[in-house]
Parts: sequence; C-alpha cells; structure tokens
Amino acid sequence: MTQHLQAMLQSQPHHPSAQPVIERCIASCLDCGAVCTSCADACLSESNVAEMVTCIRLDLDCADLCGATARMVGRLTKPNKASMAATLQACIAACEACAAECGKHADMHAHCRICAESCRACAVACQELLDVMP
Repeated sequence: MTQHLQAMLQSQPHHPSAQPVIERCIASCLDCGAVCTSCADACLSESNVAEMVTCIRLDLDCADLCGATARMVGRLTKPNKASMAATLQACIAACEACAAECGKHADMHAHCRICAESCRACAVACQELLDVMP
C-alpha cells in the first residue's frame, strides 16, 4: 500500500475494526488491476496473439473489477453491505477466472505466471474482507 493511501485511510474519522484487512484488500486490488492491464498488453505483443484473446479479455475484465472494488472498499463511510459483498464476490470470480486462464500460459509467458499469482492473491484478500464483514 502506498504511503499516501495508507495515510488517507488512517486520517478518516471512521475507523472500522477490520481496517488492516481493508487496507490489504485495497492494495491487492490496485496491484492486481495494474498487473492484469500489463498482462493484457504483453499478450498483445505475443506472436500467437490470436490464441491469447480469452486471456486478454479476462485480464481486462479483472482489471476493471479490481479497480472498482478498490474504489468501493476505500470508501469507509456507511458502505452498503449488499453491494459491497456483491462487488467483492464479483472481484473474486474475475480473479479466479483470470488466474485459471493465465495459468494455462504460465509456462510459456512469465507475464501470465505473474498475473495468475497476483489474481490469486487478490482473490484471497477479497475473501478475507468478505469473511470479516458483519
């Protein structure tokens, strides 16, 4: 987590008991979103780009959901539990799908291996937050 983001979350008047879990979730979502975007870009540079279409699509879907999830989780004031849970579940599903697809290419492309690892870590972080939600 960046120094500024952590300082911003700690400066908020509302301090949820799950703040460390929230911080990990946001950091993981931001990391995964950036990694997935980069993986999609790297896939576009591969000689077998036609075979990477599903991977590229899942990378971009995952990046979008990770970004939206990070933004929602970062809003600490009066979250709507139903929409927060649905968003976390959607992010987990996108991360798992992307990790599975990137995993198919991990032996051939380091960017896919790294992306799969980031997606798995993000899914875990989102699940941890989902597990501690009241």
